[in-house]
Amino acid sequence: MCGIAGLFHYTTPKPVDPARVERMCDAMVHRGPDGSGVWTAQGVGLGHRRLSIIDLEGSPQPMHSADGRVAIVFNGEIYNFQELRRELEQGGAQFRTDGDTEVIIAAYQRWGVDCLKHLHGMFAFALYDQHKRELLLARDRFGVKPLFMARLSDGSIAFASELKGLLAHPLLRRDIDPLAVEDYLTWGYVPDHRSILKGVEKLPAGHYRLLRHDAEPAAPVQWWDISFAERRKGSTADLSAELLHLMREAVSSRMVSDVPLGAFLSGGVDSSSVVALMAEASREPVRTCSIGFDVASLDETSYAQQVADLFHTDHHARTVDPNDFDAIGTLATMFDEPFADASALPTWRVCQLAREKVTVALSGDGADEAMAGYRRQVFHAREEQARAILPAALRKPVFGALGAIWPKADWAPRPLRAKTTFLSLAANGDEGYARALAIIPPELRATLYSADFERLRGDYRAEQPLVEMMRKAPARTGLDRAQYADLKFWMPGDILTKVDRTSMAVSLEAREPLLDHRLVEFAAQLPQRERIRGTQGKWLLKHTMERYLPVDILYRPKQGFVTPISEWLRGPLAGQARAIASSAALAHTGWFDKARLSALAEAHIAGRSDHGRLLWQLLMLDQSLESLKISG
Repeated sequence: MCGIAGLFHYTTPKPVDPARVERMCDAMVHRGPDGSGVWTAQGVGLGHRRLSIIDLEGSPQPMHSADGRVAIVFNGEIYNFQELRRELEQGGAQFRTDGDTEVIIAAYQRWGVDCLKHLHGMFAFALYDQHKRELLLARDRFGVKPLFMARLSDGSIAFASELKGLLAHPLLRRDIDPLAVEDYLTWGYVPDHRSILKGVEKLPAGHYRLLRHDAEPAAPVQWWDISFAERRKGSTADLSAELLHLMREAVSSRMVSDVPLGAFLSGGVDSSSVVALMAEASREPVRTCSIGFDVASLDETSYAQQVADLFHTDHHARTVDPNDFDAIGTLATMFDEPFADASALPTWRVCQLAREKVTVALSGDGADEAMAGYRRQVFHAREEQARAILPAALRKPVFGALGAIWPKADWAPRPLRAKTTFLSLAANGDEGYARALAIIPPELRATLYSADFERLRGDYRAEQPLVEMMRKAPARTGLDRAQYADLKFWMPGDILTKVDRTSMAVSLEAREPLLDHRLVEFAAQLPQRERIRGTQGKWLLKHTMERYLPVDILYRPKQGFVTPISEWLRGPLAGQARAIASSAALAHTGWFDKARLSALAEAHIAGRSDHGRLLWQLLMLDQSLESLKISG
């Protein structure tokens, strides 16, 4: 696991200053504290920060092919590199190292860009072919590893694993993209189709980009996609056996490491399943880590301990103060772009704990998206049944009217919070799911913006790209389209960004076995009844793991990894909530109606309504602007 950065002149191949590439890499030293390297040639420079995981001494980067034709910098892990190596050796390839980086070079020399289809793993890399005078930038199927890019005024493209790397270049402009603010207010993060800074792009998951000297940069090309268009046939027993085989393969392939390895263990279905299969495959006790809270409603440590006892793991737990609000400035700096998923704080804390024991940790991320484990997916499947029965001509006026007059009852028990459901049913399935996924609905966003920002926003609404993605999804049902959107939109923008930044901040490599692409492709073809039965999402996974895990682990209500932000903003952070409307960074942008923000803050502090998530988003946006030294 590493950090990469570089420069490529696509107009005139001018010399590249190695010190400039080195500064870009050094801005990401946390991603690779074990070593560094820079290589430059006419018109290109590649830089690398290394966190040693495989072949600790023998795979320095930038790495060159034996004939000197190809140079690469690589961030990630290729889990099938040993099998690929054997295949390539049979074709005549020779290797000087024992790691996976050289295998990528050999695969490229044999298959060209089609080498990507042979790579099983998480990766972002830059590979320069000196004969073709061509730079290949590539990102893994799901976007586990990030890659930022920007055109600069000197006719070059800069790229880096984090925005920090680009910010280290003096020619990068720091102009905020107002549409990214609309995206952020909607989702709580800036999705992969945009960046907080104008002119900065993220290479989309499952895409590559070829850059050539003396040519305008080509657009990214999609080399992989997930399809929900087909259905597997077979009995539940047969599908369960195949699922278990794929999970075992995914877990065991991610246990290859030359440094200490362990797992995150929350006590939920997914992390417990990963630990169970790790214990099955390991001769030694699995090292596990969990974080608990001293607030009973947030604490899952008893379930984690139950699983740890069951599999005799070397378990380490720590209770953290949920009032850990002093760290919000550090979080903002960690993410560069505004990021408001409050679970980032406990995720960072469990990464810190894990790093004290191991260098690599397996997580359970990805199963909810791939196998329909989210409550919103279950609700959406039910709503789609209602849409199939009731014509749109009836749904829109009836449910639209009910949604308009129904009070927003955040304080009420969940079954009584019908406003969102009514508004969702009034829309088509894709629009309804976008509303369910959004943190701040369009009606509320419209009341927050100033007239100047409304002009900047124009006709754009953050839901539009998600709805368009769902409409074009290779899918059969509304649930298919919802899962497709979760895998392609929500997961890389939120979940994988959160895990990458918080783990790399402490130089820890996180691996996601339940995101093995073969496993996800299998899950996407499951009949809907194998994904959801009644109110149970992720049904086949839970059924399959009954041989390993107790019922109270498998079928208890899903509990999020959360932080009590609403309580913070009524208590110790009340002053900061009040100051949002007048804070230095946010207020100077002119984006928001200050009186409206002040009224929302006072209503929240007084307990008349719950605007905790909105105020947290605004606070994190303000902190992010401060960390970027930007005022609008």
